[in-house]
Amino acid sequence: MQTVCRDCFHEYERAEDGPCPRCDSPRQIRHEELFTLTIAHIDCDAFYASIEKRDNPDLLSKPLIIGGGHRGVVSTACYLARGYGVHSAMPMFKALKACPNAVVLRPDMKKYAAASAEIREIFDHMTPLVEPISIDEAFLDLGGTEKLHHATAAATLCRAAKEIEEKVGITVSVGLSYNKFLAKMASDMNKPRGFSVVGRTEAPTFLARQPISRMWGVGKVTQAKMKRNGITMIGQLQGMDKHALMKTFGILGERLYHFSRGEDIRIVNTASKVKSISNEITLDVDIADYDTLRKLLWPLCEKVSSRLKAKHLAGRTVTLKLKTAGFRQVSRSLSLDSPTRMADTIFETGVHLLKPECQGLEYRLIGIGVGNLVGEDGADQPDLVDTGKARRLEAEKAMDRIRGRFGTDKIKKGRNL
Repeated sequence: MQTVCRDCFHEYERAEDGPCPRCDSPRQIRHEELFTLTIAHIDCDAFYASIEKRDNPDLLSKPLIIGGGHRGVVSTACYLARGYGVHSAMPMFKALKACPNAVVLRPDMKKYAAASAEIREIFDHMTPLVEPISIDEAFLDLGGTEKLHHATAAATLCRAAKEIEEKVGITVSVGLSYNKFLAKMASDMNKPRGFSVVGRTEAPTFLARQPISRMWGVGKVTQAKMKRNGITMIGQLQGMDKHALMKTFGILGERLYHFSRGEDIRIVNTASKVKSISNEITLDVDIADYDTLRKLLWPLCEKVSSRLKAKHLAGRTVTLKLKTAGFRQVSRSLSLDSPTRMADTIFETGVHLLKPECQGLEYRLIGIGVGNLVGEDGADQPDLVDTGKARRLEAEKAMDRIRGRFGTDKIKKGRNL
């Protein structure tokens, strides 16, 4: 059996199970195909909560929820809190009802982004083929790196997991397989601090006994539709015709057919681009008043603008997002003649979209985003109709220069006051 020690990274083959012959560690990864698999998915364990516990040891033994106020939702929860039934995207009031003794902290995205950058640096030393899919997880293709690292992909991954623990101070779970779909499934199998492997030989049998909820990309709506069609296990999909699946589930049916058989031809894509940049807040109380919502919109626009400028991007489409007191989402978009990265333009467009929606409905959330992203060159062209636009944009650029030199809090627009 092909084996790698998770603590000293020793690679060896041995028929019987047992501790590492080099360091005597009991933590071994054993699999018949271990030395030939090269596609990995690495997922940080309860990332936001783990960072907070790293920085405050007093939280280590306490259930911790990262999220908004009473009206917000859970961003993530530590494993202690998950034991009470708390999960991501759960309304905060439900989470606190399930776990009333939990400590609740607001997300500190700047701190999490810094930790993510440290982890990404470790990934980049492993392989140039890294595809981040969120701030705390990524796919990696380690094919061809054996000569570089003088180790199999499995041993390199074990070394990286230990390096993240020592340098960043959090744990990760690793999934290793021959394609992205199965690597992602594997990384979820044994959290936290897990390392799971799915090989080619076992894939059909392994998948057959998994519930459809384990399939990446199959959300609650699709699960409900599948359940209405009598499908609850991935094994049932293996016996179904591709055309029948496509007739029932559309283009998703083709993916279900191939995934259920362990087939996934997608490569690890290093050229994935940001599609949109947005910011939103959940309100402490439901608000229907246009003037109040308008004031709340401005700081959101400033944050979106700041992120666009930092990434040297501009966008052609501005989208306003609202959520009613009854949790119905309202989304309104407008395409611009010229791509923008300026807070003023984003705000004026957002206000134009907001006013018609303020007809008595109360809202619990407001957000703004910019999509159809392009490079910043050619953005924010002069407007012959809006003659004051050029003056406002120059003022904003001047403010950006002052902030860049003296700090973001040194100058604010009157709308912030």
